[in-house]
Amino acid sequence: MQIHNNTLIAECSSYDFKEMLERKKVKSWLKSVSAFANTDGGSLFYGVNDDGVIVGLENPQADADFISEMIKAKLDPVPEVQLIPIEHEGRTLLEVRVKAGTLTPYYYYQDGTRTAYTRVGNESVECNSLQLLSLVLKGTHMTWDSLPTQVDANKHSFVILANTFREQTHQEWNDKYLESFGLVTSDGKLTNAGLLFVDNCTVFQSRIFCTRWTGLYKDDAISSVEHRANLVLLLKYGMDFIKNYTMSGWVKMPNYRLNLPDYSDRAIFEGLVNHLIHRDYTVMGGEVHIDIYDDRVELVSPGAMLDGTQIQDRDIYKVPSMRRNPVIADMFTQLDYMEKRGSGLRKMRELTEKLPNFLPGKEPQYQTEAISFYTTFYNLNWGENGRIPIEEVANKVNSTLEKYPVNKESSEKAFGDLQKSSVRRFGDFPKSSERRFGEVVDKTKNIGKTAQKIIDLVISDPSISAEAMAYKIGISSRAVEKQIAKLRSMGILFREGADFGGYWRINVKAK
Repeated sequence: MQIHNNTLIAECSSYDFKEMLERKKVKSWLKSVSAFANTDGGSLFYGVNDDGVIVGLENPQADADFISEMIKAKLDPVPEVQLIPIEHEGRTLLEVRVKAGTLTPYYYYQDGTRTAYTRVGNESVECNSLQLLSLVLKGTHMTWDSLPTQVDANKHSFVILANTFREQTHQEWNDKYLESFGLVTSDGKLTNAGLLFVDNCTVFQSRIFCTRWTGLYKDDAISSVEHRANLVLLLKYGMDFIKNYTMSGWVKMPNYRLNLPDYSDRAIFEGLVNHLIHRDYTVMGGEVHIDIYDDRVELVSPGAMLDGTQIQDRDIYKVPSMRRNPVIADMFTQLDYMEKRGSGLRKMRELTEKLPNFLPGKEPQYQTEAISFYTTFYNLNWGENGRIPIEEVANKVNSTLEKYPVNKESSEKAFGDLQKSSVRRFGDFPKSSERRFGEVVDKTKNIGKTAQKIIDLVISDPSISAEAMAYKIGISSRAVEKQIAKLRSMGILFREGADFGGYWRINVKAK
């Protein structure tokens, strides 16, 4: 809060201005106290008009006494409030600072009715049933996914979860993990999270709607499918659908193949995990939507930011980790699907920026509305006039062919004669066998199949570890390290950032 030219400058979502204290209409300002206590806290400033101009109070002490009395009489439970007088150029204003409460919901009580309010933008609005349920869970220090059900765990199986755990972690599964991970209670009942991971998941909200649209808008659909399953399968089905309806081309470099995918596989994986974990499962009939257009992939799920802010107004590098469903999040962490440090939004952007064909302006974007969260990934091989031809993509990756010390003939062998039909451009939904830019004859000695697989894995997931490379390729870690050393010595592969937690990069300028 700052004062400039007798004007109070403050964020509208955290502050309310009141020119005077309304003693006969206490609801008009007590609902703001309720809303601030139910969300992230805030302040009411008395003696300030709607334009933020300080007009002062005639009797700030009497106003403070009345405010304190009404809060105690009309709010239940009583929130933690500070009354702070502020002197400015002979005028006195009063700040009523409301702390974010831990005993939510905080109700306004009048004529036998109890109403809870929440903050939406610069307004204090009455809570709907879903918001009230969320506040009740917050006040009891519980989350929806941790609540026990009356379903016996011994009547359900976790085979899919156990097999996925073995595959992802290379460790043996133990049924004792079910209780330690919060999926089963000590008396053998499933929690809500447990219901979402059983083989025959019956939770109605556990669904994804996948659609490949024609063109750039929701018009005709090329393909549309609905999946209802446990969270492990929903993640698999969603990623399979996205891979089936997006493309990955490549260009021939002097001695290796460089993949140029439309999207970062790992970034989209992180995005879908994020939506499955952080969605609001109290929304009955809600589901995660995957919408694929020519120029973008959009993920949408029910549930806005947990703290009520708008993600588009936030610096994603400074958004603290707040988990609506901590049990589900911990389970995905155990499966090595996400990190504990809550860096998903940042990581999606970084993974996309590491692709060789990335251009500024193509970063993933995030947006929240009243009850929804959107993540948008932009097609890196799509321009204003449609899909970018191979020669343009190649030139953007390696700004000019002259970067390579080769003659015209060898250049044509490396990149292909762009006028020949043997060089295929990106097409509209070609068959999987046609999804490459085209075979180009090149007599340059290639780096070898294993090294090429490492490059392909790095393009797909720049954060991949050497151990994960070895597992996916099916060779020893020592053999992978040998190939990595080879690629590093050739100047093709290097590590950006710390060896642990950094990213692999492909040097497209390497000879």
